[in-house]
Amino acid sequence: MKKFLRKNSLNLFYLPALVLMLFFITFPLFNGLRLSFYNWNGYSQNRRFVGIDNYVNMLSDRSMRTVFLNTLLYGFGSTILQNIFGLATALLVDSKFKGHTAVRTFIYLPIMISGLIMGYIMYYFLQYDGGILNEILGWFGRKPVDWLADSSRGRIIILLVNSIQYYGNAMVLYLAGLQGIPALYYEAAEVDGATAIQRFRYVTMPLLIPAITSAVIVNLIGSLKLNDVIVSLTNGGPGHDTHSLSTFITLNYFRLEKAGYASAIGVFMFVFIMLVSSVTNRYFRKREVEY
Repeated sequence: MKKFLRKNSLNLFYLPALVLMLFFITFPLFNGLRLSFYNWNGYSQNRRFVGIDNYVNMLSDRSMRTVFLNTLLYGFGSTILQNIFGLATALLVDSKFKGHTAVRTFIYLPIMISGLIMGYIMYYFLQYDGGILNEILGWFGRKPVDWLADSSRGRIIILLVNSIQYYGNAMVLYLAGLQGIPALYYEAAEVDGATAIQRFRYVTMPLLIPAITSAVIVNLIGSLKLNDVIVSLTNGGPGHDTHSLSTFITLNYFRLEKAGYASAIGVFMFVFIMLVSSVTNRYFRKREVEY
């Protein structure tokens, strides 16, 4: 027994983490999968088995189509913007100008704020009565704009707020990648007559692929699960036009009392994000090998 414990002592340290993972992740996942086959209001003891009806209903639900397209917009749109902004600011703060540390802190600071709080802060900028933007428009004799009443404008605002709040994450990853590139490579490229653009294209970008992989995957998963910013800015309105899959699950479970249907959407969301992140990760990993 003692010999067994000595050989497997390191494995025993994983046991608490495995128990927590089983309790907080695996069990809720399988319980959600089980509930997705029932018609249930979320609190009654009566549940009716309906098979795959909840999944079939998703295919014919017009609101679900809008919500899914919104999720794609928030997920991929935010990922693109966050990585563009993150790389640009990383290149900026990587140079040793005066105050570059303060700039890094300022850019990263919004991440430390809850997305719900960030949304409420931006709501006070955008609200129709007394909003800061409308106050500024009033100074120039312009009429106030109901910024969040239009669904198309609401989606863009949600996308921008989410991107601005979290692009500091990408900045940190890119900054770590930039600081890991030996200066010798740039010196050799400069000796060969490479321009700044050519050094960026043929030296910086290939060696940043691992950082790009991490930044894209982290931002993509987070944006596809976007919830709190939507709740505080539009709460999914007008109608269901700005909901994401995450907020649509909350709506169906707690307000519409369709727990089974909400569970089916949750299972779909889990599988979709897992597939998207796996394919994206595999694509970038192959790029790392190529370089």
